[in-house]
Amino acid sequence: MKKIRAYATAAHFGPTMIVTSIAFILALVLGPLTTALPIALTVFLGQLIIGWSNDIYDYQDDLKHHRTNKPLVAGTITVPELTRATFIFTPIAIIANLIGPLGLKGGSVYLLGVGCGLAYNFYFKFSLLSPLPYAIACAALPACVFYGLEHTPPIWILVTGSLLGVAFHFLNVLKDLSQDRESNIGGLPQRMGKKYSLFAVLFLLIIILLTVIVLR
Repeated sequence: MKKIRAYATAAHFGPTMIVTSIAFILALVLGPLTTALPIALTVFLGQLIIGWSNDIYDYQDDLKHHRTNKPLVAGTITVPELTRATFIFTPIAIIANLIGPLGLKGGSVYLLGVGCGLAYNFYFKFSLLSPLPYAIACAALPACVFYGLEHTPPIWILVTGSLLGVAFHFLNVLKDLSQDRESNIGGLPQRMGKKYSLFAVLFLLIIILLTVIVLR
C-alpha cells in the first residue's frame, strides 16, 4: 500500500485526478457510463506518464531543494523503480488511447496533449513559451472526448480549456517560483514574477468569462 501511494503521489495525484475527472464528467454528459469509465481510465494512464516523467527529470532539483513531499526524495520509491514503471505503462497508455474508447481520432488528439505535457517537462519549462504546451493540452482534453464520442467540440470549449490551462500554469508555478529561479528554470511565469503572474491569471479569467458569454 505504501508503494502504491508513492507511485500515485509521484504521478501528481491531485492534478491527475482533476484531469481524469473532467474527462469522465464530460464523457458522461456526452455518452453512457459504460463509455465514460473506460475513457477516464485511458486519460488517467496518460497522466501517469506525464507525472512520473516529471518527477524523474526533476529528481536532482527536488533533492537540491529538499522537497521531501516528493516520493523519490523521501525514498519511498527509487528512480529505477519509477523509470521501470514509466517504460511499462507508456506503451500501454499509447495502445489504450489509439484502440480504446476514444478511437483513433480522439486517442490521437489526447496523445497530442500527453506529448505537450512531456515537452513541457523536458523543454518548455525553461522557455518563454512555457504556457504553449498547457494551452494545447488543455484544449486537447475536451476535444478528445468529443471526438471519441463522435461529436464536434464547440469552439468556446476549446478556447476556455486552453485559457484555463494557461491560467493553471501561472498559478502552479507560484509556489516554487523562487526555487525555480535558483535552478535557472526560466518559464514565462518565473520571468514575469509573482505580481505580474497573478495579474495574468486575473486577465485570463476575465477573457474566459467573456469567451463563455460571447461564444457559447
